[in-house]
Amino acid sequence: MTLATSARRTEPPIAGGWDRTQRVVIVSASVGAGHDGAAAELARRLRERGLRVDRYDFVDLLPGRLGRALRWFYQAELKVAPRSWDWLSHAFGHGRSPARVAATMTRLAGERLAALVDGDGTAETVAVVSTFPAASQVLGRLRRARRIRVPVTTFLTDASVHPLWVADGVDAHLAIHEVAAAQARALGATGVAVTGPAVGPGFRPARDDAERAHARVAFGLPDGVPLALVVAGSWGVGDVAGAARDIAATGLACPVVVCGRNTWLRRRLRRRAGIIALGWVADMPTLVRACSLVVQNAGGLTSLEALTSGVPVLTYRCVPGHGRTNAAALEQAGWAPWVHRRDDLPAALAAVAARTVDALRASESLRATDPTRGILAVPAVGRASRR
Repeated sequence: MTLATSARRTEPPIAGGWDRTQRVVIVSASVGAGHDGAAAELARRLRERGLRVDRYDFVDLLPGRLGRALRWFYQAELKVAPRSWDWLSHAFGHGRSPARVAATMTRLAGERLAALVDGDGTAETVAVVSTFPAASQVLGRLRRARRIRVPVTTFLTDASVHPLWVADGVDAHLAIHEVAAAQARALGATGVAVTGPAVGPGFRPARDDAERAHARVAFGLPDGVPLALVVAGSWGVGDVAGAARDIAATGLACPVVVCGRNTWLRRRLRRRAGIIALGWVADMPTLVRACSLVVQNAGGLTSLEALTSGVPVLTYRCVPGHGRTNAAALEQAGWAPWVHRRDDLPAALAAVAARTVDALRASESLRATDPTRGILAVPAVGRASRR
């Protein structure tokens, strides 16, 4: 499967007539930036279609400080003991674990979430969308109990599908590519469709060499050398320093590391020659266009943004758990080769130039997709069935 062919989609029809008296509820989670990033783009596109959109953070729906505590624990675990996440991810995905998670989260957040879906009566809720697994589990249970009477859609933000993503009661599961869709079907997901990723319009290929050169100037990056953008999510987790060091040692590209909110990592990398370390970057579209390739370790949103920008992506030194499953899915989809060994890195970097044309074709296909078509197709069916 090639980059271009794996990105082609057959779009479903949409019922028209949407306006501000109708609303879509989107539930995300401020756990990293990927779930919120997808939610923000879905909201933008739905508003462009004329709908009112209300977004809620699942972290804030949990009682007291529990949500913030869970977020802190997840971040700390990935930074301090990343291998333990591999074990936890496996444990939560087998046997009765997904059902227990769903029951517990529903007890904690179900009432508040149901009330938010109902709204204040100023607009008719026509659809509910989740971009976070735990939220999907709660929404599915509420839907089965008929506490929610409009279709619920899960937008699968990951390249691979953990069992927690698949929730009984959810009407549709939308995937970014066919590999993820196949995994969702195998887990028993209903209403599976491939809609492509939710990436903002700013992510596009550079128009010409002059625009790419201007992008480098904007970030103070050197011209005339290949730049490898190293990303590790908003928290800068994983063996980022090792990846940057290995890239620099090949002499084939200069690593530009986005450390996100990990100030310790940025200070550490700034002391190393041949490595450019950046903190939080607000203008990622321009930075992506400035670089020759992206090296990622978890299959997060930046990987999809790079592909949509026509910039080739490699996976290297990926984090345990979802990082490895996403790496395998991205490679199977033909979107990003997974470099397993340091000795293979030079050949992989050298091969990037041969993937440029393919990456541009994939970008064209990805930018032609629109996940909101899949979201709005579900209410059209659901509403008709209740007449």
